Amino acid sequence: MTTQKSTITTTTTTTTTNGHHPSSSSRILHDLQTLGYTVIPRALSPSQVSHIHAVATNATDGARAGMWPHVRTLPKEFPPWPQTKEGASSETEPEIWGVQHLMHPDLPGHEEFAKVYFGDEVLGPVKEILGVGGKLSGSEDAEGQEVGDERLVMELFNLLVRPDMDFELRWHRDAVPFDGVGVEEEEKRLGLEIVEDDHGNDIEAASKINEDERRKSQKRPHKRKIRRPFHAQYNVALEPDSSLILVPGSHLRSRTAQERDIISKDPYAEDLPGMKAVQLEPGDIAFYDNNIIHRGVYKADTPRLTLHGSVGDVQGGTGRARNVLQHAVGDWIDRCNFQEVEDEKLRRRAESMKARLVDLGREAGADGTRALHSS
Repeated sequence: MTTQKSTITTTTTTTTTNGHHPSSSSRILHDLQTLGYTVIPRALSPSQVSHIHAVATNATDGARAGMWPHVRTLPKEFPPWPQTKEGASSETEPEIWGVQHLMHPDLPGHEEFAKVYFGDEVLGPVKEILGVGGKLSGSEDAEGQEVGDERLVMELFNLLVRPDMDFELRWHRDAVPFDGVGVEEEEKRLGLEIVEDDHGNDIEAASKINEDERRKSQKRPHKRKIRRPFHAQYNVALEPDSSLILVPGSHLRSRTAQERDIISKDPYAEDLPGMKAVQLEPGDIAFYDNNIIHRGVYKADTPRLTLHGSVGDVQGGTGRARNVLQHAVGDWIDRCNFQEVEDEKLRRRAESMKARLVDLGREAGADGTRALHSS
């Protein structure tokens, strides 16, 4: 596997927030739709980062010592990963680059990870991305449920850690394969839609474009492609992290002839036109479209503790729920009751989101779908 040598443009694209919560005028959804990613700086406070950093370090140490079987093992890039044997050490088991199932009831500290996953710092932006809650987000309905929560579905929450050897993921999209997929088929699988930005009511994103675009579109409506999200995928950095490398805007198109040529010759190519490394500082959250062209580059001499999660929209249907449950979440979710989460609002939200996943999974049946990549 190649070693990263080239200079990569580092991006710190940010979205202005109001405290830890995006304001109604923020451009999170617009950035995600146009660039394919967005960064929310300091979404977690320093005290939150310090606390969950300690919990994550403990989980990582336990996994490296063979006390937790659900890990991402080197050099395997994508799931499924073999489980390690209980009590095994790094001398007898493969090295790891990730810890899986952070909300598993048997993992020490699972309740602390749940507080992050179900907290407003993460789910506030998620609601904006999924288009749920709107301006009423933060208020409660007649049953005491926060507006927008009724659409959210519990999905995956894992931890990406420093590997013990330099390690890379190949260029990929999470849910659209490269091999044997032509231009037209690739665009079809990306699920692109054409929308008209006329600042009417036809798309929610119209209210989130910047002022220059607004003035132009007031003169003449224009059309553009979007991918409507039915889940939100994110990284929360607990250490400085620039491991995620992507090609902005590539979620809205098939690969170019040049990209196809470069990747076919070297799936780990160090240079791809327009690529950027997403720079995160502790407490930052990066949301990105899982079908953007991206890869990961991880260094053995660089600390890494990054929470990697996804949250679903119930309108995404049974297929995605089936996919999530077959990441082995279905083996333990019935034992997950969140009673150790002290905050009543978070506990109620957690139980409801879990119930929606279970209900959708039962409706979907037992047949599986292709596992999602992540980086």
